[in-house]
Parts: sequence; structure tokens; C-alpha cells
Amino acid sequence: MVEVEQKFRGVDFTALEQKLRSLGAAEGERHSEADHYFNAPDRDFAKTDEALRIRRVGTIYRVTYKGPKRDQFTKTRTEIEVPLADGEDTAEDFARLLVQLGYRPTAVVRKDRRTFHLKRDGFDLVVTLDDVHEVGQFAELEIGVAEEQLDAARTTLLRAAAELGLTHSERRSYLEMLLSKRGI
Repeated sequence: MVEVEQKFRGVDFTALEQKLRSLGAAEGERHSEADHYFNAPDRDFAKTDEALRIRRVGTIYRVTYKGPKRDQFTKTRTEIEVPLADGEDTAEDFARLLVQLGYRPTAVVRKDRRTFHLKRDGFDLVVTLDDVHEVGQFAELEIGVAEEQLDAARTTLLRAAAELGLTHSERRSYLEMLLSKRGI
């Protein structure tokens, strides 16, 4: 799957929520996430623009690999996500496995997230309102598609961002912003 995404800073959450509801967006869940990032033993993900993380939402854990960004306007990239068995023990065992293979823990990004779902041009558009600890508040727009739908999804996402009045795009990941803020 290819993830077509764009992130925006300086967003008025209240105004955006009202706009989303006026467009018929369905409000999804609210939850907290903890993303445990790792760096590879054979290359520096900061230089290759890749990411490997274990995400925790409650007792649900997923391992996610994100490839390099493909364009200069969105954060379009390959995303492979694999669920782990529920529970902290499995996630801790998997993290230990990564460390044994030479992967290095980088940082944990924590955020509180609200999700909205909106149909646009036949695509399922996910809009999240993220309060990222130590980093700030952001809105993300995301569409997951097959490779052959990439151009159409990118066009739809950019049009939806304009329709929602989102203008201050941020290409850095939350991990990049957190490490920068910490001076790393």
C-alpha cells in the first residue's frame, strides 16, 4: 500500500472540526498512541528517510515500516504495517528481537489523536487531529491506495486540504520534529 499524507501545523482544531462536520465527516475514535522508533544497523533512517516503529494504542500493537517520501509536496511513501499479538509482552519481545538484530531505539513519540472519516472522489480520506507531546498540534490528511491510484489520490488529498483551509504544510515527521526539539 502507498500512503498519501500531508501534515499541517498551526491548525485551529475547533474551526476544522466544524468544517469537517459541515462536509459530512464521521467522527471516529479518540485515543493515545505511543510510537517506539528504531534505527537500522546497516543504514541511518534519518538519512534514507525511512522509519520503523512499534505503535501502541491501548493493548493493540503494530509494527510499521515507512519508505522514503516520493514527492516534494506530500508525504507519499510505501507503508507496510503488521499487527502483533495484543499485549505488552509481545511488543516487548519484538523490541528485544530488533535490538538483538542490531536495531537501536531512537525515541518514543506520544500523541493524543482524534480521527474523522470523509469520502472524497471515491477515496476514504482520514483526517486526524494530533496533539503531539513536546511537539505541538497538527492536522493530518491521509489516503491509503494501491500504486495505480497514486496520482488521483494525491490530487484528491491536495484538493481536500485546500477545501479545509489547511495551508501550513509540514513535511517533517513527528519523530524528526521531536529529535530536533531535543537537539538530537
